[in-house]
Amino acid sequence: MNTRMRRAAVAVAATAMAVSLAACGSAKESGDKKDDSSAKKGDALKIGLLLPESQTARYEKFDRPIIEKKISDLTGGKAEVVYANAKQDATTQAQQVDTMITNKVDALILDAVDSAAIANSVKKAKDAGIPVVAFDRLAEGPIDAYTSFDNEEVGRVQGKALLEALGDKADGGTIVMMNGAITDPNAKLFKSGATSVLDGKVTVGKSYDTKEWKPENANANMEAAITALGKDKIVGVYSANDGMAGGIITALKSAGISPLPPVTGQDAELQGVQRIVAGEQFMSVYKPYAPEGEAAATMAVALAKGEEIPASVATSTVDSPTTKGVPTFLVPVVSLTKDNINDTVVKDGVYTIDEICSGQYKAACDKLGLK
Repeated sequence: MNTRMRRAAVAVAATAMAVSLAACGSAKESGDKKDDSSAKKGDALKIGLLLPESQTARYEKFDRPIIEKKISDLTGGKAEVVYANAKQDATTQAQQVDTMITNKVDALILDAVDSAAIANSVKKAKDAGIPVVAFDRLAEGPIDAYTSFDNEEVGRVQGKALLEALGDKADGGTIVMMNGAITDPNAKLFKSGATSVLDGKVTVGKSYDTKEWKPENANANMEAAITALGKDKIVGVYSANDGMAGGIITALKSAGISPLPPVTGQDAELQGVQRIVAGEQFMSVYKPYAPEGEAAATMAVALAKGEEIPASVATSTVDSPTTKGVPTFLVPVVSLTKDNINDTVVKDGVYTIDEICSGQYKAACDKLGLK
């Protein structure tokens, strides 16, 4: 496992380097060609940034500052980032796009609350001459570029980890699948990746699409699953992210289930990492946020200036339900377990040992050698 993690770390580092060097790369076509007669803009840009919610720690703690810093670096500090958070409300986000259009931003980085519902807003921005970079989730409508993680691979990593944790219990065992929100296209990809690994290996007793990804909804779903299946029948839980894993584990504890079955996660949130240290959550998926955010910033600045996206960033293409051949940058992911906390989130400076090992987690950290 350690060898695989070192290889993954090298891949992540290489990805980050590719993004940091993006401004020097050769150019590649991105979306609709700009009118050659349009004047290219300088560094005094106005870039809109719309994030979907604040319950998940990553958006405010990592994504926003990473994107803002990269835009500043690329423009010599001359660009302005106009920021808004939709608080998980698709209607609010549509209004925020309208405000960005009124404010005449030069480009828009958009992480959609509802990827389908936002399509009309994306078209309005496009009609106003504002290029749109879809961030983390593949928004529908005429987007110009997209950056995210390999989301089916996220699901495969989760599924493989769950099978590893189950061992002999997988054969004939019953699991619960706690998938993400149906409004998030990534949730469908996570589920697809996971089921491609789990099909035929375990029995899915209950499966839920969790409204708005909320931990309290996952908690209620898990309580229903325990009632329906029986607390002695559940050998494992596929949870699509860490927040929901927290709600699931609370339900398992409240039902008196001990020892806890293995529970997966995603996002390497601090509380998720602490649950892994404590042995309550089996794994999470570590997604290095810097390469993703830096790619979005690089794409947005290039498009805002009327330039083509560097080829070192637009390394592939994807098709959305409405737009074909969208220039894309995908970041590799790493399975995070108690065995590689030091080599991932600590090494990359996401958290310090003091943050992870505070209070009640110190003894468990000492046992794992996290010092």
